[in-house]
Amino acid sequence: MVYQYKFDKILHIKEKEKDEALNFFNEAMQKFEETAGKLYELLKKKEDMQSFQNSKLENGLPIQEIRHHQHFLLNLEKTIDHYQKMVVNARGRMNFYQEKLMEKNVEVKKYEKIKEKDFLIYKAGLRYMEGQQMDDISIQQYMNRGN
Repeated sequence: MVYQYKFDKILHIKEKEKDEALNFFNEAMQKFEETAGKLYELLKKKEDMQSFQNSKLENGLPIQEIRHHQHFLLNLEKTIDHYQKMVVNARGRMNFYQEKLMEKNVEVKKYEKIKEKDFLIYKAGLRYMEGQQMDDISIQQYMNRGN
């Protein structure tokens, strides 16, 4: 007698859904890391630019260069604001997919737990049947000795 789990197909589908959710989460996490890395680079670039400008101002700098640096910093600020919004969106998306992954994981664990309990019941049934067969064999042997 071979054990067959009655919800095996459902468990397989739930595992596929969990794997899909894991892929979506990994993609969202990778996108977040890329966006956050780009934001970090821009912030570092801004910091370097400001320190460069401050060192140049101490030695004297033509007004045209100051305007050029200010214009560059203003554009950099706009780019930084844009990437900050992108990072917030990417983080939200990553958190959303993380929650979905956790939900799918819980569903799979439930079906695995049901499978474990069902298998224990199956094994108990086998032991009971083996016991019944042993009793039948014992009774037959006892009856044969009596003849």
